Amino acid sequence: MDSSQGSTLQSNVTRFTDGSSPSTEAKYIDNVPVYVKELIAGGAAGAFAKTAVAPLERIKILLQTRNQGFHSLGICQSLKKLLKYEGVAGFYKGNGASVLRIVPYAALHFMTYERYRLWILDNYSGLGTGPVVDLLAGSAAGGTAVLFTYPLDLARTKLAYQTSDTRGTVLQGTRQINAFPAYSGIRNVIERVYIEGGVCSLYRGIGPTLFGILPYAGLKFYIYEELKRHVPEEHQTSILLLLSCGALAGLFGQTLTYPLDVVRRQMQIEHLLPSSQGGVRYRNTLDGLVSIVSTQGWRQLFAGLSINYIKIVPSVAIGFTAYDTMKTWLGIPPRQKSKAISTS
Repeated sequence: MDSSQGSTLQSNVTRFTDGSSPSTEAKYIDNVPVYVKELIAGGAAGAFAKTAVAPLERIKILLQTRNQGFHSLGICQSLKKLLKYEGVAGFYKGNGASVLRIVPYAALHFMTYERYRLWILDNYSGLGTGPVVDLLAGSAAGGTAVLFTYPLDLARTKLAYQTSDTRGTVLQGTRQINAFPAYSGIRNVIERVYIEGGVCSLYRGIGPTLFGILPYAGLKFYIYEELKRHVPEEHQTSILLLLSCGALAGLFGQTLTYPLDVVRRQMQIEHLLPSSQGGVRYRNTLDGLVSIVSTQGWRQLFAGLSINYIKIVPSVAIGFTAYDTMKTWLGIPPRQKSKAISTS
């Protein structure tokens, strides 16, 4: 590199770092449509939050589905057992499918929430601009995101359910805790499920998922936005306050809809259950709720809820906070109170 090239490079670096001249990157971001920025912000927030709580998510699924060797253990003992037989990697088993699902899910969830909210404000002004709009927009957004990403959630559950001893330790005369045919990855799960039952099998458990996500997503946005309205304007960007609002929103919403999540998980892994539990197929969500209460006890409807409380606090809080922070970083205009903003 000659001296003139070095001088030019140094000049460009200086201009980029000290902000003395307009940045090409900043200009590019400014020209990106608002809805695309919302997709980016939502996807990034979802991936960050999901990875942060992956170990607790894995344990929750094992408890919800009554996995052999884990259903009678507590949180700490389950984490220790998983670490012993699968190592640190076991904490993140199925997380690839989880992140692959959560990026489009969160992106669609946040973006469609913003779009639905503006549409409601512009077409149904009689509803006002308060929490009812957030409740309706959040519910519709949650349902939309679920319909587009459900097969990935199914794959995540099946991958997380299968447990094996990867440390080579013999457990009860076998290297596997569960002797089910192992799935090798996301694509393998989707292919095998499709071959076994067609497209419908990829949406096994979608009923309780929608019944659960519609009120949960709506309540989550409703509570979060309502709590934020009571935060003084000078503290609206406080990370701690945003985390607190998000945590409370997630805790309250999840408590009311958790039994539906348990039914969904059990419907997703029915054919993987041991023969002693096999042959039990829930016809629908209500049948699943009744069957679980009568055969497993009402407490099973809340199996893993304690973990969910621990998980929801950071997950939803981080998700909302990261989304609001990304919106600021990407230059997304403040949320409108009445008229829709241009998406270009």
